[in-house]
Amino acid sequence: MENKEIPAIDEKHLESTGDHTRHRKWSVQDTEAEALGGLRTVEVGLGVDQIIDTIDLDAAERKRILRKVDMRLIPLLTFLYLIAFIDRSNIGNARIAGMYKDLNLHGLQYNVALTVFFPPYALLEVPSNIILKLLRPSIWISILLFSWGTVMTLMGLVESYKGLVVARFFLGVAECGFFPAAVYLLTIWYKRYEVMQRMAIFYAAASLSGAFSGLLAYAIQHMEGIAGRHGWQWIFILEGLVPVAMSFILYFILPDSPETARFLTKDEKEFIINRLALETGSGHGRVTNNDRIRFHHIKAAFGEWKIWGAVVMFWANTVGTYGFTATVPSIVEDLGYSSANAQLMTIPIYVFAVICVIIVAYFSERIQQRTPFIMGGFSVAVAGFIGMLVTRRYPDIPGASYFFLFLVAAGLYSPFVCIVCLVGNNLAPSSKRAVGMALLISVGNLGGICGSNIFLAAQAPRYPTGFGTGLGICCCAIVMAYILRQAFRKENEKRDRLMTEKSDEEIRAMYTDQQLLDMGDRSPFFRYTL
Repeated sequence: MENKEIPAIDEKHLESTGDHTRHRKWSVQDTEAEALGGLRTVEVGLGVDQIIDTIDLDAAERKRILRKVDMRLIPLLTFLYLIAFIDRSNIGNARIAGMYKDLNLHGLQYNVALTVFFPPYALLEVPSNIILKLLRPSIWISILLFSWGTVMTLMGLVESYKGLVVARFFLGVAECGFFPAAVYLLTIWYKRYEVMQRMAIFYAAASLSGAFSGLLAYAIQHMEGIAGRHGWQWIFILEGLVPVAMSFILYFILPDSPETARFLTKDEKEFIINRLALETGSGHGRVTNNDRIRFHHIKAAFGEWKIWGAVVMFWANTVGTYGFTATVPSIVEDLGYSSANAQLMTIPIYVFAVICVIIVAYFSERIQQRTPFIMGGFSVAVAGFIGMLVTRRYPDIPGASYFFLFLVAAGLYSPFVCIVCLVGNNLAPSSKRAVGMALLISVGNLGGICGSNIFLAAQAPRYPTGFGTGLGICCCAIVMAYILRQAFRKENEKRDRLMTEKSDEEIRAMYTDQQLLDMGDRSPFFRYTL
């Protein structure tokens, strides 16, 4: 038999056989068991947290089950995030494809159109994840997908500045819930040092979106005049129809949770559920991913200072990334390339960023650390921003400016998954995690408002405000990552000392099992990821 893990259980259903030196068999019937079709039986060593599952799986079988989950979940979420990020950032491609001129934009009007996306996008993310916990993810995400695809398609029909602003606002409303829903969904399928590599592949879609968006825009803008529409309008229309079509398929193929996954057998479901239950970081205690959301979970998330600290790091990403992605085609064009070639020249920048995201995720999981890679990534971005501030003073060396764009992209994109995983790893139970991650992403995405207004057309081609602001916020992120690392480390050491001074039995005597589950990351058995 192999050590396994068991999810939260209802203690009133436990029946013990044998004495304190023997194993006992627990028959469990709870919400999870009902979802699986009845009673589940596991053998548990009395007085310890190490669970011996009745299903004996070797390493090859465990890998096979995880690969099965990977193939069903990761490509699907990756594709969805790819089209989501394309739809929110393709306005930068449309700008140099003729939108700016055709809509007679001037002054800060383009920046306003970028900005109005973010207030509804940020403010509605927490409510969206609460709805996600109340509904099935396959239902809610399908609704979001249909909504933003419809708005994006209609954006291709706008013929005025006001129409563009209204469309961007409702795009923010429609897209608000997808990213927090997707990253939360990943945390209920994988252990803490498994989730980041999967999330990196998923998030790499954001980096790839820049490459795909440039490539698609290059092709689509040649549809100029078809059906009386401009090429930039066709960019919006065609890229909006994709999520609309996907919304009708997603309901049937997106798995909601391990308990209800139809593509898994009963034994495979049990394996996924049980292995996550003791994911506390200390090898003691239990956590649950099946708690019903309550008001105290929302209150606990909003009162967690570490989430607010992580928001500073998130801002470094959103301020830089949203300003960068919306402006980089224009920056490349200013280096002396034609509009069409500028679209193509952005592709290598994003491909390099994708490679860096994957490399950082691999090594972060391997050494089980997050904050060093956050500090390291933003340090690369700092070097890139400094390089851009210097080289843009010398327009006769465009190659140097183009090189530093690679550093900016790599430095902004690569720490992002570390930030999300750091917060996701360190929040429990799952309802607090769902609200906390949505809160991080919600307030963090307000940085997009700043990012949309720092690359000013009047300052082209040097953009000192844009590059200078990115430099400053990345330095703040490096400092905050260090502060959080020290705070998590000290709390872990405090709990380690408690467990050396008291036995497991003594600690358990201070709380009921349900209290320990409700405490989540405040449990003396929980350890924070650094």
